[in-house]
Amino acid sequence: MPHSLEPLPQSAHAALADPDAFREGIMEYGQPKLLRGVCKEWPVVQAAQSGAQNVAAYLQRFDSGAQAQAFIGAPDIQGRYHYGDNAEGFNFRRETLSLPDALATILRLAQAPGEGTAYLGSIPTRDYLPGFEQENSLPFLSANVEPRVWVGNASTASCHYDTFDNVACVAAGKRRFTLYPPEAIADLYIGPIDHTMAGQPISMAMGSTIGDPRYPRFEAIRDEAIIVELEPGDALYLPKLWWHQVEATEPFNLLVNYWWDGFPQGPDTPFTAMMLAMTVLAERPAAERQAWRAFFDHYVFRPNGHPLSHMPDERHGILGPLGNGNRKRIRAMVMQWLRGS
Repeated sequence: MPHSLEPLPQSAHAALADPDAFREGIMEYGQPKLLRGVCKEWPVVQAAQSGAQNVAAYLQRFDSGAQAQAFIGAPDIQGRYHYGDNAEGFNFRRETLSLPDALATILRLAQAPGEGTAYLGSIPTRDYLPGFEQENSLPFLSANVEPRVWVGNASTASCHYDTFDNVACVAAGKRRFTLYPPEAIADLYIGPIDHTMAGQPISMAMGSTIGDPRYPRFEAIRDEAIIVELEPGDALYLPKLWWHQVEATEPFNLLVNYWWDGFPQGPDTPFTAMMLAMTVLAERPAAERQAWRAFFDHYVFRPNGHPLSHMPDERHGILGPLGNGNRKRIRAMVMQWLRGS
């Protein structure tokens, strides 16, 4: 049976005091955390108590006039946004709308459940709703972490991952998150990296019927999912690379989320490093790939500690602390090698 996620206990709420406490008390452990009621005092959450029309009116107070891309789903997809037939194209259309027009469409469809669905996703408040973030904020996130708004009808965002840490706050309606850990990647039957709905590949197996012969590995983990039910005012902390399907379960729903890298290490990203590694390693012989895995483990993932722990610190060279200028030295070496010089 799927598992539920217990709320963060009151005794651990000191970790919500400020960004440093959150990073040390929550993020470093790399596990999802259910944060009940952390945004219940937000004005937008209070507005939602009076209904969807009131939420729409509240949002339009901040409207910058910019147009955004809305996802429009026909009735037959029942709000499940996914690939089209045979993984070609997609089963929805995109339409560029002003915020008032998008909200009007969403409100209309909320009253007509058989006529399809619509949603605006990942709308940066800085560009579309300037001032919203001043009225609705979280003390444990830095002020430079920008919120994004997701507003729409009942819908399902297919199971995917993000390369950033995430705090997702329900302001109106309800959300159900279905989670799998990063190591489930091979069991979820992931689609193409370069053919995506919104930037990240999705699971092809998630949402399949029980016993589907195409996805035998998924059957072994199907019931290991973690299910998280969020009410208005609740939030979920989701570490980067955790797989998540997100269901908005009410006719009208509003989510505010924050993406950021809690542990930045210079200008390059782990995903960039993985893609480059794939170009030089993925099609080498299996024995050689296994050999390189040992070197990656030793120097990068370090399951046995620092690779030069047997030597004095002053002899660690570029394997010393990255913050001591070694990040720049290593990066300069790599860039020189990539240029072929």
